[in-house]
Amino acid sequence: MAAAKLWKRYCENFKYYPELGLSLDISRMNFNDGYWAKIFTKCKQAFLEMDELEKGNIANPDENRMVGHYWLRNSELAPNCELKNEIDQALVEVKTFAANILSGAIKSPTGEKFKNVIYLGIGGSALGPQFIAESLRPQKPELRFFFIDNTDPDGIALTLNDLEQELARTLVVVVSKSGGTVETRNGMIEVAMAYQRRNLDFSKHAVAITSLSSKLCKIAEAGGWIKILPMWDWVGGRTSVMSPVGTLVVALLGIKLDEFLAGAKAVDIVTREHNMRTNPAMVLATMWYYAGNGKGEKDLVVLPYKDRLLLLSRYLQQLIMESLGKEFNKEGKVVNQGLAVYGNKGSTDQHAYVQQLREGVKNFFVLFVEVLEDKVELTNNTEKAVEVEAHVTSGDYLQGFMLGTRLALFEKGRESIILTLDKLNEFSVGGLIALFERAVGFYASLVNINAYHQPGVEAGKKAAGMVVEMEKILLKFFDNYDVSSKALSVEQIASEINCQKEDDFETLYKVLEHLVANGRGIERERDERKPDLVKYKRSR
Repeated sequence: MAAAKLWKRYCENFKYYPELGLSLDISRMNFNDGYWAKIFTKCKQAFLEMDELEKGNIANPDENRMVGHYWLRNSELAPNCELKNEIDQALVEVKTFAANILSGAIKSPTGEKFKNVIYLGIGGSALGPQFIAESLRPQKPELRFFFIDNTDPDGIALTLNDLEQELARTLVVVVSKSGGTVETRNGMIEVAMAYQRRNLDFSKHAVAITSLSSKLCKIAEAGGWIKILPMWDWVGGRTSVMSPVGTLVVALLGIKLDEFLAGAKAVDIVTREHNMRTNPAMVLATMWYYAGNGKGEKDLVVLPYKDRLLLLSRYLQQLIMESLGKEFNKEGKVVNQGLAVYGNKGSTDQHAYVQQLREGVKNFFVLFVEVLEDKVELTNNTEKAVEVEAHVTSGDYLQGFMLGTRLALFEKGRESIILTLDKLNEFSVGGLIALFERAVGFYASLVNINAYHQPGVEAGKKAAGMVVEMEKILLKFFDNYDVSSKALSVEQIASEINCQKEDDFETLYKVLEHLVANGRGIERERDERKPDLVKYKRSR
């Protein structure tokens, strides 16, 4: 493409939003002039559906729930005064509690200020807070954050070992809307046991963020935890960042919570505009639709050129893939929709996989994310930029690597979008989250699916529960099995405990191997690892 023609295309497809400090460039996506007319009707319908969503229409039919994360940054939009008051009150509670922790008005049981925070959650209850803590952390925060977001005992132990001498000055925030999330419950029990081993009262360190009728709420009330903050059934985990799940992190970091919410609110205002060419969330959604032919045929590679945005791809992975990965459309027809997301940070990771992006399988498009201002405002750093060469800074190289990578991909026909933030601060991060939340909602409408339920996640949880139940039955069987009796094969054990489903034998074998590896009262007859030959017996 001739330089003048490419420049014209760039100017036509670049849009700056001064009220947001954000710009989008879609000029390197290869849609033609007729694309917008082709998708106009779908966009019109998506705008109308989003309007109804914000008004409080039932959006999650599986659980008969509204979807109201937009109200969290503008409570005036809530469908009734009761919800508005709950949102406003929760925000006041978050601010007051965080201020009391930071000032020392609420002290640790040692009489000193809290020094650390363990945040326990999973999925959206962890990824959102982690992304905030990574992107907005001051250079010298008053509180250090540690996250436990899995049911891996080794991972939990690593985190607790890092804090072994400081548990007495460590706050523990447990996040679970239902209060029954197994991974979070397991982490909570292990952390509480660590406090008990050091003769510390866990309840004097514990905070719950949960629905006010949940199992976790009852535990916190009975135990006299120092604070309980609300969650609502109309806020999904992956869109909970503006609820106490995320706002408590912002407040405990000691940064501007009101600016964080204001950034999201400002993006919401701009992205309510019914114009598919200028609404930035719809522009993103239409480009995703174009790139994947409305069927998710290409993956989205997210490359933020900013260390603080390291976790952006992980955060978007859940937000996008959990929302859009659906078997059925709204009419119940099998469509197997989705948009696969992966990525990491530039320029570090361009050494890892840009070779394939440029010359390998052409099954993706790229979203570059850049921040124009090199130093983040949160640092209050007024030092002059260091020149690594005459008139050249490290930040100059960072931009050079991004633009160079984009050019290298364009030369090979690889498509890309650039999202540019003027600055990285509370306002822009809040806005970034809101932008992608709405883009996901628009895209779901374009492909006629429901973004606000997750039957696949629930199916996985149910299957996990069945595996654990099998383990309980198996252990009970071996508890009553004579230690001197002969060892049994997988098939024999399956017969004894009545395993009948087609994949039960394989699951049983994996469970047996796990129990043997962890000294749980079962051993192999000999070190035989062939599933059809191995035999197990009760440990002596």
